[in-house]
Amino acid sequence: MTRLAILDDFQGVALEMGPWDRLPADLQIEVFQDSVKDQGALVARLLPFDAILGIRERTPFPAALLKRLPNLKLLMTTGERNRAFDVAAANALGITTCGTGSSGAPTVDITWGLIISLLRDLPAQTASLRAGTWQAKGQPNSVGTAAEGLTLGVLGLGKLGSRVAKVGQALGMKVIAWSQNLTAEAAEKVGATRVEKDELFAQADVVTLHMILSDRSRGIVGAKELGLMKPSAIIVNTSRGPLIDQDALIAALTEKRIGGAGLDVFEEEPMPLTHPLLACPNTVLTPHLGYVSRQNFAAYFEGGVEAVEAYLADQPIRVLTP
Repeated sequence: MTRLAILDDFQGVALEMGPWDRLPADLQIEVFQDSVKDQGALVARLLPFDAILGIRERTPFPAALLKRLPNLKLLMTTGERNRAFDVAAANALGITTCGTGSSGAPTVDITWGLIISLLRDLPAQTASLRAGTWQAKGQPNSVGTAAEGLTLGVLGLGKLGSRVAKVGQALGMKVIAWSQNLTAEAAEKVGATRVEKDELFAQADVVTLHMILSDRSRGIVGAKELGLMKPSAIIVNTSRGPLIDQDALIAALTEKRIGGAGLDVFEEEPMPLTHPLLACPNTVLTPHLGYVSRQNFAAYFEGGVEAVEAYLADQPIRVLTP
């Protein structure tokens, strides 16, 4: 192994947050801070490398791309899995694919940051204060809404959804939940009530999504579901952008049929400056920060070093399976 590429390090922190000095001195490490979407340009960039570390799903590795990288021997992803990597194709091409460890569940923090920001109108209040006004006046949400007593609707009551639900309970919220496979008994174990999907959207003051993106879940929130929401209700998505029908959401926000949206994930990432969501009223938008924390990145890059060390010792660790 001679060259390692670290991709999509948007914040330029990968080298300072990992023990890269443990690796052989003759291993060249190159960090890229931008995202390349064009496959031809991406091939030209990555062709010289025999090892690549991708940060989450910022750069997909489908079979068509992998076939054009004959020098690649080790493909790593931060985290335990990556649905944007075609692991089966990599295996067939003789490319070892590995994951890393992670730390905690920082997406829960971002979820509640978005919820509280929307309920209490924090971005507008901050901007108003900086502009010289003490407590913003005349805005639809200038008098915020407390979480206590509201109903929290959780789509997907797995690892993250359950933790988000527990925070809601601690704030005095009623928690209801739905997913295709959720049972009443499983919901009850985390203090939630299992309801049907339409009931959740009709009853919830806050809807939050915690589901894996798949053919079954893509567009699981569409015009129908948004139309069932209360005019004051908000929706928060920290999972994957395509879970929500983007056009339907933009229409609901623009026509002020729902109270607002907090989004950390988008159909296209990085989001272009011309994206219509940027102009939508009563939104809090963050650039996919759910997994971005010092603790998590330290675990990611420590794991990347470990994966390279293990590969060089001919004992790969945390090998991914299709």
